[in-house]
Amino acid sequence: MTAVLSGREIAERITGKHPKSIISIENQSVLIGSENLLKVADCLKNDPELDFSLLVDITAVDYFDYFELVYRMTSLKSNTSLVLKVRCNNRENPEVPSVTGIWKGADFMEREIYDLMGIRFTGHPNMKRIFLWEGFKGYPLRKDYL
Repeated sequence: MTAVLSGREIAERITGKHPKSIISIENQSVLIGSENLLKVADCLKNDPELDFSLLVDITAVDYFDYFELVYRMTSLKSNTSLVLKVRCNNRENPEVPSVTGIWKGADFMEREIYDLMGIRFTGHPNMKRIFLWEGFKGYPLRKDYL
């Protein structure tokens, strides 16, 4: 069974490499600034000690005031998993850097989030709708969608 790292354990691993990138520590996750996402993600995947080579899932949550992206990843080497969160405060034009350059598997997940929540991933190689047709108005998983 995969061991889930606590927020404190995740923070210790990230802070050693990228101090000041963590905004808050939760029970089983950490919240980082979107401006630090690429360097933290690259470190989590490519550092031999960490080796979080498997991006399991990316999802988005609408909290009315902001969006939160949740990244779940696993290290097959150490059989551990972690949860990394990034907040997007701009509801009118939400943007977060794409992690497709780090994990190719993020391609579909980021397009799905864009299509259904409207969060744009800067640097994504093919940022277009994946389920709904071009010209569809709005983003159906947002809480303010009518």
